[in-house]
Amino acid sequence: MTNATLFLKAILLTSVATLPIHAFVSRTTFAVKKQQGAWIDRKDSLDSAQQQQQHVSTFLSMSTNNDNNDNGEYDLAVIGAGVVGVQAALLAASAPYHKKVVLIDSASASGALMDANGEDLSIGGPTGLFSKALRDVSKRIKVSTLRGMGLREDSVWNEITSSCVELASSNAQDVYRQLDYAGVEYMAGFASFPDGGATNSLIVKRENTMALATIKAKKVLIATGSSPFRPAGIPFDGSRIFDSDSINTLSYLPKSIVITGSGIIAVEFAKIFRNLGAEVTIIIRDMSPRKALQKIGLDIDVAATLVSDLIRSGIKIERGAQVGEFNVPQTDKGQISIELNAKGGGPRAPGLATEVKCEAYVAAVGRKPNTDNLNLRSAGIEVDEYGGLMVDCHLRATAKAKNVFGAGDVLGRPFLASVGAAQAKTAVISMFGPGLESKTTFKQIQAVSKDGEAVGESDDDSESEGSEEYETPDACPTNDLGGFMDPKSLANNPLAFPVGVWSSPEAAWYGYSKQQAQEQGYEASEGTALYVECLRGRVFNPNGMLKLVYDKPTGLILGVHICGDDACELIHYGMELVKGQRTLQDLLISLYSAVTFHELYRIAAQNCMDEEGARKRRALAGKVVAERLRKRGAN
Repeated sequence: MTNATLFLKAILLTSVATLPIHAFVSRTTFAVKKQQGAWIDRKDSLDSAQQQQQHVSTFLSMSTNNDNNDNGEYDLAVIGAGVVGVQAALLAASAPYHKKVVLIDSASASGALMDANGEDLSIGGPTGLFSKALRDVSKRIKVSTLRGMGLREDSVWNEITSSCVELASSNAQDVYRQLDYAGVEYMAGFASFPDGGATNSLIVKRENTMALATIKAKKVLIATGSSPFRPAGIPFDGSRIFDSDSINTLSYLPKSIVITGSGIIAVEFAKIFRNLGAEVTIIIRDMSPRKALQKIGLDIDVAATLVSDLIRSGIKIERGAQVGEFNVPQTDKGQISIELNAKGGGPRAPGLATEVKCEAYVAAVGRKPNTDNLNLRSAGIEVDEYGGLMVDCHLRATAKAKNVFGAGDVLGRPFLASVGAAQAKTAVISMFGPGLESKTTFKQIQAVSKDGEAVGESDDDSESEGSEEYETPDACPTNDLGGFMDPKSLANNPLAFPVGVWSSPEAAWYGYSKQQAQEQGYEASEGTALYVECLRGRVFNPNGMLKLVYDKPTGLILGVHICGDDACELIHYGMELVKGQRTLQDLLISLYSAVTFHELYRIAAQNCMDEEGARKRRALAGKVVAERLRKRGAN
């Protein structure tokens, strides 16, 4: 490749990744403010958007005016219109099922983004839609530049939030169109089961009028999602002190923010606000942030890379600490003062901070399923100690009529939108049959150990055909990766789904860690490629790594762990390598396009085959990265 070609590619990639600053200050600006816990768009957008709005309003009015359902009972009633509920409704209403479906949702109960007409902009979107949009904006807008141009603080924040609202609005418009096209009826309100134990009907309290409507349905899917866990003693107000959902209603750009938590959400928000120019402090109970990240599934080296990046970014980490009393100013001006205690309570050791001050605070300390106010007990539906819906391998709840199912966060961990969507598909298959396939085998390949034993539960290999009056078979359906989708099976199967962390840099993994592989009887080893070892990494961003876990005797690839740019995209190729039982040799003979991160897979395979040489190359590459960072810091 010539230097000219490389230079042109650099210009192309840079132009895609970075928008000119005038694009943000010259376009029509959305004035967005916080009102009643929602973002309100105070300015009409372009004509095309107005036409889309008119179409959506027509769809909603047609859907929500049918209180009595004159055409009889529905085949399926879905409670909750997040990504899980919408996917289930669309699947059941479309070919080959063509079921009569009603989708019931309360926008005001979802912590949602709403427009001036009160329509839900988060419909069909994941819980983290706002944070993903904010992350994208934080990478494209340089706040210091906007401030240097003399823009007021509220104008800077409006530039940021307008992009988030536009993204959410675009997604919502598309979801409404899909629902309309599929013939799904939409009902805005709060759904619950009636007293008396019946589960073939629902009471819906309409959101605007509070009028009650009764609908009948042969099947019911509960997809009400989850909400943030709120520790006692924290004075949440939705103005200065937030949880990981109510932060969506933030009406200003804080110059300093404190975040409690050591999980994925906490790390994501920490990097977002740091990229937006805020001073960020993370409070964790664990003494080691790396170990805290390992507890949620990250590989030891990926966790170390993320922590190093947090520190290098200037984010402060208060270890072995928890929040105590809050002193919140009566006005919007002034900083919040937060007392810091030792883990478990009591004073911290001498020399450690006992107080931290900030303009905003976020608690990102876990989530809990939304199962309150559904009258589940009357319906004979059981929940676990955390409030999660208890289901069998068909995702069927404990209702006597066996017609109630659950999918997504309402079942509990892992609280991932992608898993919830797969569970939605599993639930629909359990209700109505295999769908597009004439036959579905209800036992497929699971994660297996070195000795060939299945990881998790197994069942017989019966088959079942779809029919008009489908009866759920005894054998369990599996997802596309070959594993059962109930929470218990997911917890025991490391091959059930990929995981992505949308921080900056991104992190992602699929398959076994070295320790997990060894526990399954493999003679496991691992090899790592640094981003700086490939051309794209050297030119654009050298901070990152890709690790392969493999079986030494056979070279079989067992797991992939990545931290760096595009990790959440790159992991899907790694997933296919593990699923397809590919080996290191397969990677060594593969040809990858130049100046791509996919070259890292081949480099990692080479490093697996030559561990001594790999260590020397990584040491040299590390010096290159360190020197580059030193020069960047000097400038």
